Amino acid sequence: MLRDLRICCVGDSFVAGVGDPRCLGWVGRLGASAHADGFAPTLYNLGVRRQTSVEIAERWLGECDQRLPSGTDAGVVLSFGVNDTSWEGDGPRVDPARSAESLARMLRQAAARGWRVLAVAPPPVADQDHNARSAALDERFAEICASAAVPYVRIHHALRENPAWMREVRAGDGAHPGEGGYDVLAELVEPRWREWLSGWNSPESVSDV
Repeated sequence: MLRDLRICCVGDSFVAGVGDPRCLGWVGRLGASAHADGFAPTLYNLGVRRQTSVEIAERWLGECDQRLPSGTDAGVVLSFGVNDTSWEGDGPRVDPARSAESLARMLRQAAARGWRVLAVAPPPVADQDHNARSAALDERFAEICASAAVPYVRIHHALRENPAWMREVRAGDGAHPGEGGYDVLAELVEPRWREWLSGWNSPESVSDV
């Protein structure tokens, strides 16, 4: 029987796959990749459009506690930050220090529950000033994850230099790509995703329900 592996993917509209006509996003694509590799995770998409790290940090634990009960192999994929760095009024929606603390607190809470975590950087949009703020936040997030020994996938700069991603973002709503863009994002994350899944050793194990 297959291992009872449950993974919550927590974040914003990019996690939810907004803009993808196939309604998969990068999370759905990675789920299919896991099945192709012999894993059969129960994958929960907990992406909420327009939410910041602060809002995600407030809701995530209650949502994941229901889906990752004791006795299961539990993992969490975290990805957010683009909404934090959106300009609103006279500054970003969330101060970078507060964004950093939200991530650090979530990593501490996950560690306390024994949940394995994979974090993914905030992707770029069509606004270069916005991207500069997200790139700075990416640096902070990378340092926090390194300190916590949590794998962090730095996709921000690679996507900014990828013509397919930027073309689809500009052709859409200025933030979200279409099918091809999510293909690119999933391809960037996939090697680390597979490495992270391998931490559960063999795909096969005993499962109950």
